Amino acid sequence: MTSTPRLAVLIASVRNGRFGPVVANWFAEQARKHGEFDVDVIDLAEADLPLALPATSPRIEPNPTRPAGMSALTRGLEQADAIVVVTPDINRSYPASLKSAIDWHFTQWDRKTIGFVGYSGMSGGLFAIDHLREVFNELNAHTVREYVSFPRYYLLFDADGKLAEPAEPEEAAAAMLDQLHWWASALAAARVAD
Repeated sequence: MTSTPRLAVLIASVRNGRFGPVVANWFAEQARKHGEFDVDVIDLAEADLPLALPATSPRIEPNPTRPAGMSALTRGLEQADAIVVVTPDINRSYPASLKSAIDWHFTQWDRKTIGFVGYSGMSGGLFAIDHLREVFNELNAHTVREYVSFPRYYLLFDADGKLAEPAEPEEAAAAMLDQLHWWASALAAARVAD
């Protein structure tokens, strides 16, 4: 890790008409204002994410041959010290595109810190976040306790992607970013020492 941790803001949804880029851009702006990270936005819609996985597990072969269209995603995950997943709820869980991205990678998540920004109807993405905590635990990643949630997101953002009442979400984002920074710094130091 350099002196400034790298934060990847990962847009999980690839659906047509998705709202994810609006939420991700808002969060990336909060992270830049926080001032403790170099911020990158990674959009899964720009990656080649086949559902068929390689013949061997990433645990056995940590760097399988991936489609060329996945190289920017892989590089972005490798360079990140912290990752924030921006995800909707889809059928009370997270998008298949995100599961594919997770399963195509292994070392890229290992001993990294993960945060979440959820959005959806009533739950605000909390079903997806709960499921993802279990998945990332299996991958030896550390998920922070704080998160940002947007229930009924379509009522909260205006046509320009601005929040009508930004104070509470900005406070939640700052709390999560503080935790991410602490863990990203600690884990990066531990990875170097290992």
